[in-house]
Amino acid sequence: MFRAMMTALLAVAVLVLSGCNTSAIYQDDLYNPPVYWGSHVVKKGETLYRIAWQYGRDYRELGNANGIGPPWNIRPGQVLRLDRKGTIPQTARTTAPSRPASSPPPSRSGARATVSKPAAKPATSAPTARSSVSQVVANVRWHWPHSGTVIANFSSSGKVNKGIDIAGNPGDAVKAAADGSVVYAGNGLLGYGNLIIVNHNEHYLSAYAHNRKILVKEGEGVKAGQVIAELGNTGTDKPKLHFEIRKNGNPVDPSRYLPRR
Repeated sequence: MFRAMMTALLAVAVLVLSGCNTSAIYQDDLYNPPVYWGSHVVKKGETLYRIAWQYGRDYRELGNANGIGPPWNIRPGQVLRLDRKGTIPQTARTTAPSRPASSPPPSRSGARATVSKPAAKPATSAPTARSSVSQVVANVRWHWPHSGTVIANFSSSGKVNKGIDIAGNPGDAVKAAADGSVVYAGNGLLGYGNLIIVNHNEHYLSAYAHNRKILVKEGEGVKAGQVIAELGNTGTDKPKLHFEIRKNGNPVDPSRYLPRR
């Protein structure tokens, strides 16, 4: 009886978070990730990626917690338990992708060289990594999704903003920040308006919000610099692009990944 009452209360709380608050999710402390309580009933048009984004969870971890694996398919009416914590395969968490560039030279000069080489490598790679055109982080080459001025920076405390806001004009081209595949394209996430989420690799996803028009479909592959939407003001009070990067489900500061301008 007690458990049933608690489950009902948690379900009501999730509904409150999902529909009764007028703030954008990316600006509301209530939505600060991660959420490990309650449940979510899948609605038509939702994907596991979108739901994981809403609750600040890694899509693989949330899927694992609910017995869902690749290709991460879900169905309307399915109940996802948010109070369960899943695991991420070790192969997905390895830091190996960032090491290949520095490991080949030491292997040719012997075991002792591996101690001195790594220290010298970052110093030489920094200038190229912060190129004005693109920046490579974790094997993802990042580009600016729009050339406008940043009008709101990332903030995880105080006035929360889980990404950056870029000024622009209605109809401006919104471009993919890196190669990847579209895992969500719709308007079902509170405060984001017409939203696109792109999966870049096992660790990184990016999001493009408030679009006037979405030009890509779920499952479609995209290239860095490809126009994926028209800038707009859906879900907000003025034309702008809200851009986010998530690493393993957690919001990170895009300015640390995008090249200097």
